[in-house]
Amino acid sequence: MLKKIRDKIRLLFNDPAIKRKIIFTLMIFLFFRFFAFLPVPAIDIAKLKALFAQSQFLSLLDIFSGGTLINFSVMALGLNPYINASIIIQLLSAMIPTLEKLSKEGEYGRAKINQYTRYLTLPLTFVQAIGIFILLKNQGIVGVMSPLEFFSFILTMVAGTFILIWFGELISEFGLGNGISLIIFAGIVGRLPIVLSQTATVATPETIFSVVVFVALSIAVIASIVFINEAVRKIPVYYAKRIKGNRLYSGATNFLPLKLNQAGVIPIIFAVSFVLMPQLVGNFIVYSPNSALSSIGRFLVSFFSPEGFFYNFFYFVLVIAFTFFYTVVVFNPQKISEEIQKHGGFIPGIRPGLATKQFLEKIVYRITTVGAVFLGLVAVMPVLVSKVTGLTNLVIGGTGILIVVSVVLETFKKIEAQLVMKSYDRFVK
Repeated sequence: MLKKIRDKIRLLFNDPAIKRKIIFTLMIFLFFRFFAFLPVPAIDIAKLKALFAQSQFLSLLDIFSGGTLINFSVMALGLNPYINASIIIQLLSAMIPTLEKLSKEGEYGRAKINQYTRYLTLPLTFVQAIGIFILLKNQGIVGVMSPLEFFSFILTMVAGTFILIWFGELISEFGLGNGISLIIFAGIVGRLPIVLSQTATVATPETIFSVVVFVALSIAVIASIVFINEAVRKIPVYYAKRIKGNRLYSGATNFLPLKLNQAGVIPIIFAVSFVLMPQLVGNFIVYSPNSALSSIGRFLVSFFSPEGFFYNFFYFVLVIAFTFFYTVVVFNPQKISEEIQKHGGFIPGIRPGLATKQFLEKIVYRITTVGAVFLGLVAVMPVLVSKVTGLTNLVIGGTGILIVVSVVLETFKKIEAQLVMKSYDRFVK
């Protein structure tokens, strides 16, 4: 096993193209971490850290911004506006025929959808930047600003988000894997040592056992995520003999691989963006001079507390909903059944055409249900573990495991695919 891993690593670094992609990705990570510690002027960092120490919600928000929020760097908003814009565009694509048709037009369609997503990201970023400014002003973390200073503050935060989006697109084009997912991964990994050190500083002899239990459960969760991500339902497909031109093609047997979790890490990222929104709005309006709005703000802050029941129930439901939604977007049973029929194939015991489409839909919905429920349980499991062990700091690290493991698996699969392609190149020459 170790020899096989060593051989793959040797092949990886012996390939100049893949090595360049790895170095390029690591350089983007380096620039990202540099910007994460470049603070916005006029912020009282000491008061900001004191505020984060009192709020688990803000600490959870910080882990998904990659530690840029607690330092209030130029990238303090992170990728949240872009993720929210992506969710809105995908929902609109399912409802508006023009966008749905555009999303199916290959590379050109994807480029246009990405362009629309960036357009929508701009106003969302401005709104979130203004909301964060008002929240900080109410807490006394930022003082009175002139109109020019206020505009400069907002523009700096907007620019930071778009630089982060640019970094993600550079990784997608010239680096390894999905750039946006890798940026989120880098932020979580960069923040985890701080979370672990905070846990170590408050650890007592009574909590050592709880830490051991948490580590054991984390290993079990990682193993479970790997198992679910790699689980595949193989649907056999038979191809009859056929004549094409002057040649006779013999029959063949193949299989259609249907993954238990086809959506990957996307449902978790989408669900986190949505589940944090109510408390973000609540923190924004809780200081309103209007008593009704202030009451609504206090209700949202308490009702959607990260350690509360409704927050985790809402999180669980959102993960399941986004898993099904994204699976419907990426998997098209109608198109697959048509392709199988077009090439003279059939699934044993199932008639080609409509019956094949209905069969594939039934199978996909069944296996997606298992994958979605598993993702939902893993998403809320850290909170349940914290209730047992009493280690609230590690709730954030446990939630980050979902994204970290999924992104690592996806990236290694893409590297493996590139290595396989390189191994075939010598037969083409």
